[in-house]
Formats: sequence, structure tokens, C-alpha cells
Amino acid sequence: MNKKQLQSEQTKKKLADASKALFVQKGYKATSIEDIVAATGSSKGNIYYHFKSKEGLFLYLIDEWDREWEASWSAKEHLYRTSTEKIYGLAEQLIMDDLNHPLTKAADEFFTGEKKENDIQERIAVMFERHIEFNKQLIQEGIDKGEFNQNHVEHLALILESIIIGLSQMSRKLEPDEALALYRQAAGVFLYGIAKDKQHN
Repeated sequence: MNKKQLQSEQTKKKLADASKALFVQKGYKATSIEDIVAATGSSKGNIYYHFKSKEGLFLYLIDEWDREWEASWSAKEHLYRTSTEKIYGLAEQLIMDDLNHPLTKAADEFFTGEKKENDIQERIAVMFERHIEFNKQLIQEGIDKGEFNQNHVEHLALILESIIIGLSQMSRKLEPDEALALYRQAAGVFLYGIAKDKQHN
């Protein structure tokens, strides 16, 4: 990365960080480009140069959140001895992240809001593809280790992602302990369908 690209990235990050505080405080819909201009001291043209739109800026923050989540998972994944433990660990990290992340409320608004521009839809699709790929690797590892039955990995990865998205929406009003119990139970329900050990019968 040359000096100009580095400066551009640094400017982009500064704009994103200042905007993040607004999204946290006001929510996604109530934060306008004018608010961002006022908070950052940057021109509207400069913001559009770096992000193209308010949606693009917010998606940059979501991407950043995703990368932080992945780094956090990578740092502790080795603590889980089996793929089954990893699925439970995944459930726990997801709920703790969901409950504690400052952008959760704004992200709910963003994803359930009005129809997105094509380029934003494409970027969201890429993000979900990354999630599906993560799930596939986790499930395939369990199959390779002989913990899970041979199965359609792509389908299982989609099912797991659907459970995660659904739980994220349905657990919003629950107390943290109750939400955590729900996520753990969901992990158990998912595993019950693919684990070789059918002791639950």
C-alpha cells in the first residue's frame, strides 16, 4: 500500500469511527449524512468519495465488526476440543457479541429497513457467503473427525446460519441468561440432527 492509499484508508477509518458513535447514539435511520458531516468536520463529497452512501459507510462498520468477531473466535477456537464443543462455543460467542455490541440496534434497523441499492445488496450477499463458508468448515471438520454423520454440508451450513439469524431477532427482548440458554438449546437441537451419538433417544 503506497502513502496515498494509506492516507486514504486512515481518513476512511476516522470517518467511520466518528460515524459509528452517531449510529450507536441515534440509530441507523435517524442518523443523516448531514449529522455525519457535522460530527466528522468532513464534506459530504469526501464522505461519498470514500463510502458512496450512508449504507456503504454503515456496511463498512458491519464488515469491521465481522472481522473483529472472527479474530476473537480465532483466538479461542483452540480451547474447544471437539467440533461439538465448537458449535456450543459458537452459540455462546454469538449471543454475548449480540448482547454487548454497541451497533446491534442500528444493525437491526439497517437489515430490516428499506430496499438496498444493488451494490449494497451484493456486499451483504458476500458477507453472508463468508458466514456460510465459516459454518461449512466447522461442520466439515466434525464430519472428518467422525463426530457428525456424512451429510449435505452446504444445506447444514445454511440451516445453521438461518438458526443464528432467527435467534438474533427473536432473543432481543430476553434477559442475557435466558438468551444464552436459548442459544445453547438451539445449538443442541442443531447437533441432535447431525451427531452420531443418539443418546437422547
